[in-house]
Amino acid sequence: MSSVNCIIEYCTVETSDGVKLDARIFSPEEEEDDNNLAVVLVHPYSILGGCQGLLRGIASGLASRGYKAVTFDMRGVGKSTGKASLTGFKEIQDVIAVCKWASDNLSADKILLEGSSAGAPIAGSAVDKIEQVVGYVSLGYPFGLMASILFGRHHKAILKSHKLKLFVMGTRDGFTSVKQLKSKLKSTAGRVEIHLLEGVGHFEMEGPAYDDQMVNLIVKFIVSL
Repeated sequence: MSSVNCIIEYCTVETSDGVKLDARIFSPEEEEDDNNLAVVLVHPYSILGGCQGLLRGIASGLASRGYKAVTFDMRGVGKSTGKASLTGFKEIQDVIAVCKWASDNLSADKILLEGSSAGAPIAGSAVDKIEQVVGYVSLGYPFGLMASILFGRHHKAILKSHKLKLFVMGTRDGFTSVKQLKSKLKSTAGRVEIHLLEGVGHFEMEGPAYDDQMVNLIVKFIVSL
């Protein structure tokens, strides 16, 4: 199946605990031999309807810019087996499995890990568990007090990681204030970048209208790695 400027393939990835994940690979129509980096994208909160389809625009945009991108449904979503967890800790195994699959099957010895909304803390918890991951991008990390009831135990992993990090957020994000974001990132290890979208809300930023902007930010970050 093909899309604008990219080729989409389908596959199944099995996790260490036997869950089978439905995944899609977005590849450039013309691949560059020296491009050994792939982007693995982690979708928003499964329990609130998060799925890989929400990341299709970003993934196809990355492929059109020359990068292989992988999306997948975490456990309990779509055709993926297993059951979604409330706090996203079981889903860390899903992220690890997909990154290792990408490394083994896509000739990608470098991986950029991107997480959207609740997918950001889940991806953040996996970053240092995967040797091939060289950088991390968060789109709308839920650092706020209410969201931290569910995802607070994920925070430490990404904040202590020395791998390069980019946090993108709208200034009207309903889950995290700009002050909360900056306060959290004061304690982070290694290089961290922040990009704020003025006047943009959490779910607004997740919409297709911002896909191109997200692609541009991710590509710029890849070039800086």
